Amino acid sequence: MSTSQPIRVLVVDDHEMVRRGLVSYLETEDGIEVVGEASDGSQAVKFCRDLTPDVILMDLIMQETDGITATKEIKAEFPHVQVIILTSFVDEKLIFPALEAGALSYLLKTSTAEEIVKAIRSARESQSIIEPQVASRMVSRIQSASNSRPPHEELTQRELEVLRLIGEGMTNQEIAEKLFIGIKTVKTHVSNILSKLGVADRTQAAVYAHRHNLV
Repeated sequence: MSTSQPIRVLVVDDHEMVRRGLVSYLETEDGIEVVGEASDGSQAVKFCRDLTPDVILMDLIMQETDGITATKEIKAEFPHVQVIILTSFVDEKLIFPALEAGALSYLLKTSTAEEIVKAIRSARESQSIIEPQVASRMVSRIQSASNSRPPHEELTQRELEVLRLIGEGMTNQEIAEKLFIGIKTVKTHVSNILSKLGVADRTQAAVYAHRHNLV
């Protein structure tokens, strides 16, 4: 990113008032140019292609495509684009997947406008800004890693059932029929399982299940 050019920012949030507030403030800042707004992750990916931002302020929980999925897609296609997560949630189930997806910084919506601007300017130099509450969670996880239980012990009973069925090679539809639950519920369980086990896909989850004699 050239320091002689303004930092091109895309704001992504499904709440219009939040977007407008951010845009209104950022437009008063020298050296920052807001190039667009998106209301969900899929729009963010499209606008990233069309508007070539340098930095994206990315919400996590949105009605359509979530921020983690969008971040992963954007970083895969545009590795030079820096993503700053701006969310209301301090949840390990969101923090670590977001950072693993390629987000540079993680801020809370309680951050001041000045802190958000600082993170945007720091992104120009690829410098990460992590909200103190988030950093504390990260340190705690690292410190407890050596004494942690096997990942599958963090699964709920239902998630464990789904993991066993994944290990048996069942599809989401087959699992839904077997457990008498909806397909969306199965997808949610699968997503939680992948996150908790720290694996990338169903195949790795199935391998995990067999290695730990869960099938």
